[in-house]
Amino acid sequence: MESLNLFISLFLFSFSYFFLGAESDHLQHSNSKSLRPNRLFVFGDSYADTGNIRKSLSDSWKIPYGITFPQKPSGRFSDGRVATDFLARYLGIKSPIPYTWKDYAGKERLLYGMNYAYGGTGVFKTKDNPLPNMTTQIDYFERILTAGNIYSPSHIPSSLALVSVAGNDYATFMALKRPLTELPAFMQQVVGQIEVNARRIHKLGVKKIAITSMQPLGCLPSITVFASYQRCNATDNIATNLHNYLLHKAVARLNSETKPSTFVVIDHYNAFLTVFKNKGPEPGVTRFGKPLEPCCVGIDSNHDCSNVDEKGEKKYTICEDPKGAFFWDVFHPTEEGWRSVYSVLHKSLKDVWI
Repeated sequence: MESLNLFISLFLFSFSYFFLGAESDHLQHSNSKSLRPNRLFVFGDSYADTGNIRKSLSDSWKIPYGITFPQKPSGRFSDGRVATDFLARYLGIKSPIPYTWKDYAGKERLLYGMNYAYGGTGVFKTKDNPLPNMTTQIDYFERILTAGNIYSPSHIPSSLALVSVAGNDYATFMALKRPLTELPAFMQQVVGQIEVNARRIHKLGVKKIAITSMQPLGCLPSITVFASYQRCNATDNIATNLHNYLLHKAVARLNSETKPSTFVVIDHYNAFLTVFKNKGPEPGVTRFGKPLEPCCVGIDSNHDCSNVDEKGEKKYTICEDPKGAFFWDVFHPTEEGWRSVYSVLHKSLKDVWI
């Protein structure tokens, strides 16, 4: 990890000095304004997944996940609602049904859209994960459109696509122990594939596509645990900023191809930091006393939130009040964390889509 930190620091110092400018808005967007979308299609990972993974394959279906909403595990990687739910709430629609549950939903429910996101996935295949990456998720979407028995061609242009990428590709890069010198080129590949995916979704007829920036990876509890949850890892956040810079450039290219411009970046990075730094009353944003400390953790490094032993005894601890924690586990926000993030983002979303 020290060699990675040194490499990224040296490589990105000059890059960030000459090229990276802080985004003052929480949303990079086109100058065009239009009506609010009336359905939502979702692609991505655990920040967006609302229950696609089979119950036997994921901790998100185990207690204590879902204790806040819906008071039982629902396949969400949180104690309650996640990013998808809050974006849908902003649009004034119900959260889109998970793809794997489509056959159990009524036709009226399906008209709000569909969620193809699977926790643990990335734009490429991720380590030891057989679940569909984003390319395959878009394949599923295309098949649904081709079948024509749920959505007609008139439904799609008034829809919004959410593309969520939260870092699983980079976690796989590190797990495979690839040479650190390959990291900058790999970042280009990841963002390049996101660009390909977004362009493909647009060609399938979706006219509004929102792509989340990477959250500050150096602030995840899996990283801040080494600093007793007291501070973020600045070097990891510099690397995250490189990904986000490349993403903004990709979105600019996409918008140059479309009239009117319809691709946006939802700035999770700065929204997360805004919530972390909130020290006083800010409408809609909870003040978290220890924002980097997770609510649910394993009792030691060999266990995670939701783990039990062969006798069913808990091998995790949970905080007294999940609403007082920004992070649920070592990777994912609580419902209250997500609510605060989307409260920060609310104004910038309103500026674009109303």
